[in-house]
Amino acid sequence: MTQPRRDFVKQAAAVGAAVAGLGAPLQAAPTPASAEPVMLGPPLAGPLEQAAQDETYWSKVAAQYAVTDAVINLEAGYFGIMAAPVLAAHHRHVDRVNRESSYFARRAYAPIVRQAREAVAQFVGAKPTEIVLSRGATEALQALITQYRGVGAGDVVMYADLDYNAMQWAMNALAASRGATVVTLAIPEPASREHILAAYTKALDAHPRTKLLLLTHCNNKTGLIIPVKEITALAKARGADVVVDAAHSFGQVPLTMDTLGADFVGLNLHKWIGAPVGAGAMYIREGRLDAIDRMHADEAAPLSRIESRLHTGTTNFATVMTIPDAIAFQQSIGIPQKAARLRYLRDRWVHAVRDVPGVHILTPEDPALVGAITGFRLHGRGTREANETIARTLHEEFGIFTFQRTGLANGDCVRVTPTLFNSPAQLDKLAAALRTIAARG
Repeated sequence: MTQPRRDFVKQAAAVGAAVAGLGAPLQAAPTPASAEPVMLGPPLAGPLEQAAQDETYWSKVAAQYAVTDAVINLEAGYFGIMAAPVLAAHHRHVDRVNRESSYFARRAYAPIVRQAREAVAQFVGAKPTEIVLSRGATEALQALITQYRGVGAGDVVMYADLDYNAMQWAMNALAASRGATVVTLAIPEPASREHILAAYTKALDAHPRTKLLLLTHCNNKTGLIIPVKEITALAKARGADVVVDAAHSFGQVPLTMDTLGADFVGLNLHKWIGAPVGAGAMYIREGRLDAIDRMHADEAAPLSRIESRLHTGTTNFATVMTIPDAIAFQQSIGIPQKAARLRYLRDRWVHAVRDVPGVHILTPEDPALVGAITGFRLHGRGTREANETIARTLHEEFGIFTFQRTGLANGDCVRVTPTLFNSPAQLDKLAAALRTIAARG
């Protein structure tokens, strides 16, 4: 056993014992040799742009992911695979739950949930009493929207074309159940901070009875990051509450609840935080619980606690147990450093094709408005068929996996989402492929 491996097992065992709260330290499960768990050490120091290009360091990070070599995967936006230390921890937690069964669940699990919630709260600058764990951002946001009490007959709920479809449907359902009206707006292309703020100001001023506004911090279609705090201030000044979908921004870019400024937020932990699939969180700012109804008349928790607003039933014990491990791995890299690396990978391909005739990049260069995700169209073709064809061509002809996205006011696009296991050379291959496809007309 190598020294890094010994160090990891020793530290992981200590973390496992602390999180578990009882029992002997658990043994690490075997992991693929290509992704042997190691401790990365402190985040890179120095200017972020320089740190983002330290290939020696980032190759060590990439080595913590056991990734298929059957394809170049540039579709990390679906969910984030677990890094080797997180996967090893998850295996330990699964083994413990399976071994100890109800003896564990009834005696040891409650403090573990509290510790996981505290880890999330600390990570986002919230109080633990403002956070409840969910099975994903969708579950959290659906509860926040459909249980929102401030919408009545004749009122308005509002969302944009770039908001996630499941959240749009929840807003539609809320309006239908309350006799309210749905108003939609289109985020302008090309986007800029000024254009975005102007679009929301115009829409809110045109609909003074707006009571609930849905905002997606970083959307899953083009990757545009909108100035949520400023838009939230516009809405609050006009008497509207805001629900923020931070599923894609949490862990992709630095954020805290204060930087968002909203009272209601849905978070995802299995995308950019790299927890096991089925992990998320709901945030309700202290003092705003009364705005959200109790879920399903749930009497298991008092109305004064956020747990009464989201009842998921029996949870995946091992998934929740792994949340602190996933957060610890992200913190070992550093979110500012990670964000800089993701932006570098994004820029690597975008800057190589932005001026290629026929290639239309849908996110701007403003560093405040984009992270890793970027959508594109070729030759202005926004049909579903055209973009599915592009994604299929990239896959079948060039071995590059991307995904087509729909719902944009100006037509469909193809989404590219690099992550920490991708290399600059892989993004160069994407750029070369796009130049070839675009030249075909």
